[in-house]
Amino acid sequence: QVHLVESGGGSVQAGGSLTLSCVASGDTSSLYCVSWFRQAPGKEREGVANIWTAGRSTEYADSVKGRFTLSADNAANTLYLKMNNLKSEDTATYYCAASRTLRGCRSATTGNGDEYAYWGQGTQVTVSP
Repeated sequence: QVHLVESGGGSVQAGGSLTLSCVASGDTSSLYCVSWFRQAPGKEREGVANIWTAGRSTEYADSVKGRFTLSADNAANTLYLKMNNLKSEDTATYYCAASRTLRGCRSATTGNGDEYAYWGQGTQVTVSP
């Protein structure tokens, strides 16, 4: 089992920044990747960013490339999502999720995460114009 806890959400004005954190505990050695997803009201959940546990390579959805950056503190089992130049369309509930399957991870930034086994409770990000 893997337990994920997000924090760091809040309200900012457009152009502002926030950093989300995801602390993982449990059998994290079994994971292929840890990702961030988001879901806005009335919209489908979408992948935002992904980090592979082996090699630590990162991937981003086109909508956030150049604005969002992943980083990890391995000793603290914590993944960070630094979000710069936030836009109103970034408003959503952000979820940290982890996958034990390669297939799930391969669609991290293009899919909706249905194949991910572990999810955090979510943290709200609101960007005002």
